[in-house]
Formats: sequence, C-alpha cells, structure tokens
Amino acid sequence: MKVTAEKNEKVSNMIFASIYPHYWNRLKKHGRTKEEFHQVLEWLTGFDEDMLETLIADKVTFKTFFEKAKINPNAHLIKGVVCGYRIEEIEDKFEVYKQCRRMEKLIDELAKGRKMEKILRIPK
Repeated sequence: MKVTAEKNEKVSNMIFASIYPHYWNRLKKHGRTKEEFHQVLEWLTGFDEDMLETLIADKVTFKTFFEKAKINPNAHLIKGVVCGYRIEEIEDKFEVYKQCRRMEKLIDELAKGRKMEKILRIPK
C-alpha cells in the first residue's frame, strides 16, 4: 500500500495521548509491563517516562511528538509490514507516518513476546 499526503497529515494531527492507552492496554493484555513499554518508547524516541508524561499531559500531536524525539540511529533496522504498509517502502517525505509505523511494529513485537534484545535492534 502507498502512503498519501492526506494519510500522513491525518496521522500527524492525531493526539499521542489518545492512542497511548490503546498501546498500553494491548501490551498489558499480553502480560507485558509498563517498564518494558516505556523502554521500547525510550529506545525509539529518547523520551524517558517523565517526558512521556509531559507530552501526554500537553496533548501533543504525533507530528510534534516525533519532531521533539531523538530517533534512535538504528531505527532504520525496523522492517516489516504493519497494517498493510511495508515500513521500509514508506517514502521519507512521509516521516511522521513512517515513525508511527516503526513504533507500532515495536509494540507489536513486544505484545507477541519477542525478546527485548531483538526488539531493540542492535546492528551485527
């Protein structure tokens, strides 16, 4: 599937705080901890728990969320399909959409019980 400017804009304007509880509920249901969830988010974005709480309280959009993030230099190693989109084929001009899909891929892997050292990509 191809990402469109409209789809990227729609995701960019979504409020991170409105989606965060859905991610957390999914992980909790699969027996994962909030510490693991936040470890994955911190690896991808550089945000510690205090900063996440601030961003949630401020009701930032995904666009602002990813603009403030210090994306992990190994994030390009996150590959695969999420919601019908192959992450590595998402054009760079749709950066927010690509980062959202990368985050969802990490959350998917955590929910499915993948080991943390595999989720937090370390190049060989």
